Amino acid sequence: MNQFEQIDQLIKKHGGIIQTFQVLEAGISKFAFYAYVKEKGLEHAAHGVYISPDAWTDSMYLLHLRCEQAIFSHETALFFHDLTDREPIWYSVTVKTGYNPSRLREDGVQVYTVKKELHEVGVITAKTPFGHTVLVYDMERTICDLLRSRSRMEIQILQNALKQYVRRKDKNLRTLMQYAAMFHVEKLLRQYLEVLL
Repeated sequence: MNQFEQIDQLIKKHGGIIQTFQVLEAGISKFAFYAYVKEKGLEHAAHGVYISPDAWTDSMYLLHLRCEQAIFSHETALFFHDLTDREPIWYSVTVKTGYNPSRLREDGVQVYTVKKELHEVGVITAKTPFGHTVLVYDMERTICDLLRSRSRMEIQILQNALKQYVRRKDKNLRTLMQYAAMFHVEKLLRQYLEVLL
């Protein structure tokens, strides 16, 4: 099997999206890969990320590959957890304070920042509608994020998310209260929960 055939297989294996490091790990030279990219018309989606022209574009997964520290949050996390009936118009992500989000914002991504020690709190993996794995905050962290950012969104989104969360069998109120204390929204959360529970 020649190197082009190897790359064909790698692209098929990864659903039409390939990263330079995956090609190099397979023992294929950069020179051969770039020749392949040019000949097959692969689109350069981000640094080290290429898409086959016949692949469906999974923009959530591409965003994850472009900025691995970006964790889907807020309204986008609600979508992953079925806590909203709206598909996000733009994606919301959270990054560590100090990261320069200007390029993400230029692309229409809603970027939130958080202290480094709180960035990993509540991180889980989830599947995009195309079946790729990305990082997203769990339901409890998402509720706390919405409370913290309530001035930047429609209050109805927050209220509906809380109503749906309270009805869920897989909710974890203990974890929710722990996160609320960490993010200093405990008092506000209690006010909402007293009405809903």
